[in-house]
Amino acid sequence: MEHTHENSHAQSDAAPGAGEAASAEHAPRDPGAVEEFWDDRYADMSQLWSGQANATLVTEVQDLPAGRALDVGCGEGADALWLAERGWDVTALDVSRVALDRAAAQAELRGVSVHWLHAGLVEAALPAASFDLVSAQYPALLRTAENVAEHALLSAVAPGGVLVIVHHPAPTTDEAKSHGCNPDDYVSPARVAALLDDGWQIEVDETRPRYVATGAGAHHTHDVVVRARRLR
Repeated sequence: MEHTHENSHAQSDAAPGAGEAASAEHAPRDPGAVEEFWDDRYADMSQLWSGQANATLVTEVQDLPAGRALDVGCGEGADALWLAERGWDVTALDVSRVALDRAAAQAELRGVSVHWLHAGLVEAALPAASFDLVSAQYPALLRTAENVAEHALLSAVAPGGVLVIVHHPAPTTDEAKSHGCNPDDYVSPARVAALLDDGWQIEVDETRPRYVATGAGAHHTHDVVVRARRLR
């Protein structure tokens, strides 16, 4: 599964439903149109993503003690449900009401509790330093000069907590041009990592193969992964 679409004020987080980054190439930049875009995209299919938790998330957090988790751009909820079933207290946010309704229906079927939040990352105005895990899987968060989205991700992590941000490798110039997008418009793991000071420890910063057979992101073959721990 993939996901992530957000809508954030000075930036429009249009993360691909569980966020397929490539999908965001055609997402509107106007925050007022982002929700409609993603609602339409989800409504066009009975299921957009694979329904399985993102493998990279599983790898990075399976040995962490359960605590409070934030799933940024949760899409149809596979990651949030996986975390909740393992004892995490999960807040999962998304700009698409269609996606959230599907996620909530799955939670009811599986008998787990998740706090579903219909909002973008910045607009959600989440309490600072309140999550032991902040997960952003393939987000399409639009960048601003003030790095609003990046700081929103970082500020949500509690001392001792972990941020896991995963994305597809940046497209080549020709690929980006063919899709009519500029990858520099979007938040990347590298840009988040560049903002980390000595109050953080980078535990993982690498590109690794990925193997996904189904869902809208199945054609991607690698993940860029940054996992960082907030020290204070």
